[in-house]
Amino acid sequence: MSNSSSITQFLLLAFADRRELQLLHFWLFLGISLAALLGNGLIITTIACDHHLHTPMYFFLLNLSLLDLGSISTTVPKSMANSLWNARAISYAGCAAQVFLLIFFISAEYCLLTIMAYDRYVAICKPLHYGTLLGSRACVHMAAAAWGSGFLHALLHTANTFSLPLCQGNVLDQFFCEIPQILKLSCSHSYLRELGPVLVNVCLAFGCFVLIVVSYVQIFRAVLRILSEQGRHKAFSTYLPHLAVVSLFLSTAMFAHLKPSSISSPSLNLVVAVLYSVVPPAVNPLIYSLRNKDLKGALWKRLEYVLLHINNVPIILNGLPRYLRKRQD
Repeated sequence: MSNSSSITQFLLLAFADRRELQLLHFWLFLGISLAALLGNGLIITTIACDHHLHTPMYFFLLNLSLLDLGSISTTVPKSMANSLWNARAISYAGCAAQVFLLIFFISAEYCLLTIMAYDRYVAICKPLHYGTLLGSRACVHMAAAAWGSGFLHALLHTANTFSLPLCQGNVLDQFFCEIPQILKLSCSHSYLRELGPVLVNVCLAFGCFVLIVVSYVQIFRAVLRILSEQGRHKAFSTYLPHLAVVSLFLSTAMFAHLKPSSISSPSLNLVVAVLYSVVPPAVNPLIYSLRNKDLKGALWKRLEYVLLHINNVPIILNGLPRYLRKRQD
């Protein structure tokens, strides 16, 4: 039996024991990471560079892409390294950092999705008040509140979790450090100290959930009252991508933490963890770009601009010696 003061590292759950499957996991996660990096990076660059997209909706989308990049960068690289080098260990400090960063990014993303639901509600249900309610200063304050709430939430849970005495070894049944798995290692009854932060978490999560549901009920009712089919289609196209992202995020996260213990198993926990921590950051850019004509058009313009400059590089390089000779003459 060990305690937390003697634990210097944790052992994470391996995806597979066979070397071929470990390498398959490495290449699969590498592909997902690159897809998330490319998709979210393109969205961030496009929104930042295109002044037509400097609106509240795209400002919040830019923040969402930043959070998605942070979320997938917290868990996937370490898992990839472990599979590549056939290892399982993560240091105690590394585990604490992973818990803090993951809770920070996921909590901030949940708050941001709530704000984005409010943004769509005002845009569709109260369009005349949109500029007043969602001015540039209000948008910055709301985004800062989402990031700040995520930071405080992560600080509270991380400090409380890693202050618990651990008596059940150091083996975690997950491919990254997750609070429920760490609590399983705590001494008898000491996990009750986590109940306070958990209750705060549940209340905040439920409040955000209610706000999201109410916003979308009002949006749906307002869209159905639009007489023109073109107007109704445009309204649906602006909020359906966000609804899809919210549904993916909430359904996977709720199933991961509320599923009955009778169906819980290491393999199922592994699959569900991948669905809520790895898949959304890679899929979110695709969901938004497919349904949003303005973003899709801006993305294509940005890609055309980059490809045009890449194609001009050989021409510039071929003309460089001639230019240098003229300067020498």
